Amino acid sequence: MYPVTTVHYLVLSVALLLIGTVGVLTRRNIVVILMSLELILNAVNINLIAFSNHFKHVSGQIFAIFVITVAVAEAAVGLGILIAMFRNKPTVQADEIELLKW
Repeated sequence: MYPVTTVHYLVLSVALLLIGTVGVLTRRNIVVILMSLELILNAVNINLIAFSNHFKHVSGQIFAIFVITVAVAEAAVGLGILIAMFRNKPTVQADEIELLKW
């Protein structure tokens, strides 16, 4: 059996980053866009943890905890805004919502 190296983590991170980027750029549903942003942030966390393990420093893991905290706050604020906008106009399509425009 082959050992899991840093390259394996980087390949997984690139896959998550690509899936998240394609999801953000191609989808119209705001919930799917928020989930794709979470995938991108998880790709960053995998990179931070992999390089932290590779270089034997704890700083990458500490920074990953801060990224997780920001992701949780982003999800809470994003869903709160989405619920507030859904009350005014019952749609979750990104191109149909004009509430935040000038």
